Amino acid sequence: MLLGCIADDFTGASDLANTLAKAGMATTQYVGVPEGALEAEAGVISLKTRSIPAAEAVRQSLAALQALQRAGCKQILFKYCSTFDSTKEGNIGPVADALLKALDAPTAIVCPAFPTNARTVYKGHLFVGDKPLNESGMENHPLTPMTDANLVRWLGYQSSHKVGLIAAETVAKGPAAIRAAFDAAAARGERLVVCDAIFDHDLMALGAAANGMHLITGGSGIAMGLPENFRKAGAIGAAATAPAAPGGGSVAIAGSCSIATRKQVAYHAAREPHLAIDPEQVLAGKRTVEDTARWVLDQKDNALPLVSSSADPEIVRALQAKHGTGKIAEAIEGFFAALAAALVKAGRHRLLIAGGETSSAVVSALGGAPMRIGPEIDPGVPVLVTQGAAPLALVLKSGNFGAEDFFLKARATIDRMEPAHA
Repeated sequence: MLLGCIADDFTGASDLANTLAKAGMATTQYVGVPEGALEAEAGVISLKTRSIPAAEAVRQSLAALQALQRAGCKQILFKYCSTFDSTKEGNIGPVADALLKALDAPTAIVCPAFPTNARTVYKGHLFVGDKPLNESGMENHPLTPMTDANLVRWLGYQSSHKVGLIAAETVAKGPAAIRAAFDAAAARGERLVVCDAIFDHDLMALGAAANGMHLITGGSGIAMGLPENFRKAGAIGAAATAPAAPGGGSVAIAGSCSIATRKQVAYHAAREPHLAIDPEQVLAGKRTVEDTARWVLDQKDNALPLVSSSADPEIVRALQAKHGTGKIAEAIEGFFAALAAALVKAGRHRLLIAGGETSSAVVSALGGAPMRIGPEIDPGVPVLVTQGAAPLALVLKSGNFGAEDFFLKARATIDRMEPAHA
């Protein structure tokens, strides 16, 4: 294995795997830390460490690192969200610090930019479209509210190291200038270095400059330029064949409360069957997995039923205040995980999942088989196909990603794939 990747959630892992596969690397996405041999040019280990206690996030990330090192990885990429989802305590900084120490790396890139999805970094500040991160809606995130767009300052709260900045003017000069800036940052004792990136060509330049670096951190965009380094070294083989899609009806499940997902839910609900889940009914036992699965299975064969708990931030905050943030999250994630398992058992083998925490819970409940990377639906969101005797087609969508008609587009993309038993 050439490139080893550690992702702090499952949707981000599939976003990264998609980027690497599109660039020609044979890529496999793993669920949790794999125990057996890892066979791919790039391996992406999906963890659920974004919002757990920092010490546990570090422990799991180091375990993933050890698995990748046993597979012979030449370079490590720590993947987090393009909106830098974290609190003042972590978990991005603590995990990056631990990886720096374990790899004995002098510095590491910090760059969540993803221009294709309107995430850019300028003067160390993260923007979503033309809005600073803390005015983009991310300030209302129920678990990791982002109240500061200044990544240098925000990461400074989390890390035990000095945080530096390589500004856009230097990035624009190309890989040699970037490498010189990294050397200067290391001389100043800046171990984590935020890098501006406004356009895709900025990310390509950063990727070229990262050739030979032990550790890179960022969103999926930072991986765009990495495969070319291995290709120039003659280490990449022929592109992997696309996986075939299993049969079985499609079902959509949305647990994200992001602006994008709520728009997608509203669009879909006007056209296809939709069942809104009230968390209080779940807590009270009035909304059961069995009843919900029966509702899904009762829909017409050509329908794409959607089950969602997406709600406005004000409603979410009121529920959290009444019942506790952890209790609400645990109840909804557990409900959707059990629902997905019931639907797969009933023959629904194509699941479209919106939301990082929801995706992690669902995939973990389904057994966590390694996944191959299929076609891209919208930027950053591919179809995944599990390996094994009973494959599943899974779509794991970050809450903020995708067009308004995402769910219908996802179903159409899977329908166009080669059937598994043609």
